[in-house]
Amino acid sequence: MATNRTFTMIKPDAVESGYVGAIIKQIEEAGFRIVAIKKTQLTTERSGQFYAVHRERPFYNDLRTYMASGPIIPMILEKENAVADFRKLIGATNPAQAEEGTIRKLYAKSMEANAIHGSDSDENAEIESNFFFATTEQY
Repeated sequence: MATNRTFTMIKPDAVESGYVGAIIKQIEEAGFRIVAIKKTQLTTERSGQFYAVHRERPFYNDLRTYMASGPIIPMILEKENAVADFRKLIGATNPAQAEEGTIRKLYAKSMEANAIHGSDSDENAEIESNFFFATTEQY
């Protein structure tokens, strides 16, 4: 069942490059409402927990190290058809293949340093939101 919430986080490369404001502006202009937002930095252990689904993949260790390399901006977003609409807004994982005007086409440096994460399903949006934001808080 589709929900009206999704999870995203602006990754260390985009934070370091000063793209946070521009990315948030693009998110809001696309009709998303920010329900929760904070700035934090993951440890390598914590980033490994977040990306545990990729533990067996060859890029796992590089990914967890990269995600702990600087501050991130996790957010819970709200909009009708949130997950699918947000995936369109951010573009393909590989910025070279992302459509013009998408967040990754505009701000990503590489496939790894691709500026932003977006949940790929309603189930993962809830899991990922709960990873960063207390489930007892009301949003």
